Amino acid sequence: MVNATTSTPTQRPADDPRELAHDLVRGLAAYTGNSLAAAVARVIAKHPDAEIGTAFNHKQVACKMWARDQLHETLGGRYTRIWLMGGWYGVLAGMLFDDPRFEIGMIESFDIDPGVEAIARTLTAAHSSAFQAITADMYGLDYRAARPDLVINTSCEHIPDIGAWLSLLPQGCRVLLQSNDYFAEPTHVNAMPTLEAFAADAKLSEVLYAGQLPQKKYTRFMLIGRT
Repeated sequence: MVNATTSTPTQRPADDPRELAHDLVRGLAAYTGNSLAAAVARVIAKHPDAEIGTAFNHKQVACKMWARDQLHETLGGRYTRIWLMGGWYGVLAGMLFDDPRFEIGMIESFDIDPGVEAIARTLTAAHSSAFQAITADMYGLDYRAARPDLVINTSCEHIPDIGAWLSLLPQGCRVLLQSNDYFAEPTHVNAMPTLEAFAADAKLSEVLYAGQLPQKKYTRFMLIGRT
């Protein structure tokens, strides 16, 4: 005998995880009114192959928030021209633009991968007049002629010789540098065992801030100072 009050759940096809993520982020953007969250939703919709989940995972976000907050505390919030090395999807640029403490004339994000340009532009579309994504090798840039007032590189573990790269910058240039001790990642060709080793490798003429941020699998190191 069949109980009339019992029903069999309707079988539905599996939902597309990308669509679910898009709806979730759009909902969070609507709830919070945050323009960066809305920009992430646009990236999910427009660039389905983008690794946006990796770019915005909690460790990446924590390290970039640390960089943003310590930058403001150490050097203040007014910049005419920031050069962002290995900028990838422009997440740090988006965070800086989203923070009302900062007044920034221009951020130029350089990455050797041409596939990230369009994604970075989508993420920072609300600030298109103050942002450029450029495909270029950081070793081929003319830092001395351009003279940015701040150079940021949060991926120093990917640089074989930090000193050789920093020697291209003009003397006294302000920099924010991050590295880590995550030797297990094959692309980390120059991970550092300690913060002290990172500082010794960078050889900055002036260190205004040196600190570390422990994560689950590694510790992130950061230096702010002048070449």
